[in-house]
Amino acid sequence: MLLSFETKLDEWVPADAPAGLGEAMRYAVLGGGKRLRPLLALAACDAVAGSLEAAMRAACAVELIHAYSLVHDDMPCMDNDVMRRGKPTVHVAYGEARAMLAGDAMQALAFEVLTPDVGVGPALQARLCALLARASGHSGMAGGQAIDLASIGKPLSEHELRDMHRRKTGVLLQASVLMGAACGTFDDAAWSGLTEYGAALGLAFQVVDDILDVTQDSEVLGKTAGKDQDANKPTYVSVLGLDEARAYADRLRHEAHLALGRSGLANTAWLSILADKVVERDN
Repeated sequence: MLLSFETKLDEWVPADAPAGLGEAMRYAVLGGGKRLRPLLALAACDAVAGSLEAAMRAACAVELIHAYSLVHDDMPCMDNDVMRRGKPTVHVAYGEARAMLAGDAMQALAFEVLTPDVGVGPALQARLCALLARASGHSGMAGGQAIDLASIGKPLSEHELRDMHRRKTGVLLQASVLMGAACGTFDDAAWSGLTEYGAALGLAFQVVDDILDVTQDSEVLGKTAGKDQDANKPTYVSVLGLDEARAYADRLRHEAHLALGRSGLANTAWLSILADKVVERDN
């Protein structure tokens, strides 16, 4: 499925967008990465025996949103980073203006991918667009990034930190699961279980990110290590301490597995594996 995903992403991200825009877009989104969000969408679709065609579009759309967010986050006005996925960030490689436009274009392309003329019904298109828009907008990813930037040098409680990361990182991961599930048939218990699974996994991902930021080097991470600490940003390590942050990540993994059990779905093996991979990863 991942090979098919890469093929579709390559097909749908245009090389011929004007004035080098397509080149910058493809550099941003086809340059590797964990592909966790598309994997979650495809695994959730598999769990509910859904439409692979619709789920593939959902997987590509959510990865486009994720990639656009990284392009913008790395820019000097935001996190000001020069390395992403082991190579120069888009604004370093193509300039700030083209990087900004590449991010804008990928955001728009995500919704274009979700709304084909044939193959995905209008009701499902609308549901997928709504899930993705809510997860990436002011109440989700963009709102969380705003809180993150406003919190530099300020102490946050664990509750405030959880809310920030739930929005900034967790909600888009959760939406990946729900978009995949929306492509199939499910009952209330399944939807509730997958919602809880996505919430636990999304938060676990950020906790582990904070741990890796202080325990791994830049070569392993593929991005600048220690940057949050150097920028005096609140993290789970700074709020809880390293050992407690690790323990919290394990508790969240356990919560994710329990949620899958409550879903009543029989085919959740891939979702279970992904929950483990999120916590056990080293980059």
